[in-house]
Order: sequence, then structure tokens, then C-alpha cells
Amino acid sequence: MKYFQILFGIFCLNLNASYEITVLATNISNYGGFGEWSFSALYESDKESILFDTGFHEDTVLHNAKVLNKDLSKVEKVILSHFHSDHTGGLIKLRKTYKSFNKNAFKNVYVARGFFAQRYTASGDRVGPGNYSDANKFKQDAEEEGITFIILDSHEEIAKNLFATGTVVRTDEYYNGPKGLFVRHGKSNNLVEDIIVDDQSAGMLTKSGWIMMSGCGHSGIINTAKKLQSIHNVPIYGAIGGFHLFQASDDVIDKTALWLKNAGMEKFMGGHCTGIYAAERVADLIGIRRDDLSHTCLLYTSPSPRDKRQSRMPSSA
Repeated sequence: MKYFQILFGIFCLNLNASYEITVLATNISNYGGFGEWSFSALYESDKESILFDTGFHEDTVLHNAKVLNKDLSKVEKVILSHFHSDHTGGLIKLRKTYKSFNKNAFKNVYVARGFFAQRYTASGDRVGPGNYSDANKFKQDAEEEGITFIILDSHEEIAKNLFATGTVVRTDEYYNGPKGLFVRHGKSNNLVEDIIVDDQSAGMLTKSGWIMMSGCGHSGIINTAKKLQSIHNVPIYGAIGGFHLFQASDDVIDKTALWLKNAGMEKFMGGHCTGIYAAERVADLIGIRRDDLSHTCLLYTSPSPRDKRQSRMPSSA
């Protein structure tokens, strides 16, 4: 596991990045952490902390932050990548837990338009964010706890050099994700296939280019990368998170890898729904060194770009 420590060190130190990044939830964990099918990551700078996604079970991020000695009371802004419960399950409990320490903790939550659309199964059962079946009830309960939802149509710089993409236009990939849910559409109110139009990602702007963070990448990696480059036309230097390639064909993986190679990708941390096979195939086709590839499959605190300290993972890692 020292391999992963070194990798995150390269991400943060070589890029002169403004943020220290800690993965707080993903599929596999160690050192007493909770692993689950989900994603969450913490950005920290001298001035503020921002959380990207909140995990599946309401206690996962809380527990793992304690294991890693991370103070979440400083988090006042949250980016939710999309409505799926494995990315939104911890939000309300995080707000309840920390608002007594900081009245603005987990208060401002950035979502892309369509996040609160009610989803249905083929049999008509409701599916909502978090552990809720009713999307409006989730919104109501969150707002009663003092959460404010900021709905994005376009990108927004929510902290210095850290952007939420908002809605991602789909030009190269139409939809990258599971099937089986439906939403009501238009004046007819007919049920149509849900393609998760609320999917968004984050982008950290560094001197070497963009570091893209995705929860699942349902809008497509290429589309998301193009969205970031429409904000600032610089290389896509690295990517962290879930990119939903675990069920993709080799042709799709290869097309994605070629595009990312041409976009300047040098570091790839494909976890959650990326799939180990897909992540390694992308890395091999791009020519990413083994030291610059991981599957984000453990709890990990990167070296700090502020004080140049080494990783705070146990030395036996």
C-alpha cells in the first residue's frame, strides 16, 4: 500500500495544488475503515474544506473521517455528483452531526439540475436520493436541517481553483450507467428512461492542468473532460474517482483511453465503479506508469501541499 501513498504524493506535490485530497469512501478499506460501494473525497486548503459526495451508509464518511483524524466540522460546501444513494446517503446525518459545532457545516450543497426528479422502477416503485424513496421528502428533510441546495445549470467556481461542472453536455457519450429507472418527461408526463441528467463532476485547476473528480461519470468521461476544458483549455492531467467503465466493452475503454491520452492524461486513480480491469487497460493504453495508477481502493490521506509532510497512513501500509 505504500504504492498508493507515493501516488497521491505525486498528485498533490508535483502539481502545486491548493488542496489536500483524502478519499473517505470507496469500495475497499483498511485500518478499521468502512469499505462499501460508494464514493466520497475531501478537499482541504488553508482556508476551507469541501466534500465531494457523501458515501452510501449514513455512518461511512463519519467513521472513516475519524479513522483518518479528519475534522469534518470545517466542511461548509458539498458537491453531490448525482442523486444515487451511494453518493448521497451520508448528507443529512453529516449535517445533523456537525451543525452544533459549526452552524454552516454541510450547509451549502451543489447539485446539477434534475437532481430532485422523482425516479421510478419499472413496477412503479419510487426511488430517491439518500435512503429515501421520495425525492421531495429528502429535499424537505435536508432543508429542515438547514441545508441549502444550489442548483447548477452551468459550472461554478465554488472555491479557489475548484469547480463544480454543473450540467454536462453529452456529445461523445450519451449515457454511461445502469438501466432500469424512469422519470416523467414533458407535458405528457410520460415515463422515459432515466439517463441521470443531473450527473456532474468537480475539477481542480493546477499548473499542470485539470484534475477531474467524478462520482460515477454517468455523463461520460470524455464529455466531462470537455466541459472542464471549456472552462479553461488546459490538459486533463489526472482523474480521480468512479468512471463507470466496469461493464464497458474493450472498444469503449480503448476509445476513452485514446482521447485521454491526447488530452494529456498522466495520472489515473480509477476507483468505485471504474473497475480494476478497465483502469489498468486505460493506463496501459495511455502509457501511465504503475506509480501513477491506482484504483482508489483504500482510505488514504495524501501528503499535504501546504507543509510537504509525508503521508499520514501507518508506516506499515
